Amino acid sequence: MTKANADVRAAMKAHRVPAWAIGTVLGIHENTVLRRLRTELPEPAKQELLSIIDKLSEQTTTNQN
Repeated sequence: MTKANADVRAAMKAHRVPAWAIGTVLGIHENTVLRRLRTELPEPAKQELLSIIDKLSEQTTTNQN
């Protein structure tokens, strides 16, 4: 059995973006982010999260250089 939103979870792990950082962008607590990932999200919500993950990973990469 696979976890719900495995693609979002994999992106978070691959880009090393923590739930608290996503929560900060959305204005919600990190636990709320993780709770939302428990059930499969609609495609627009997934795309929003993946977009946030990409933006945060770019900022992290830029700050490290």
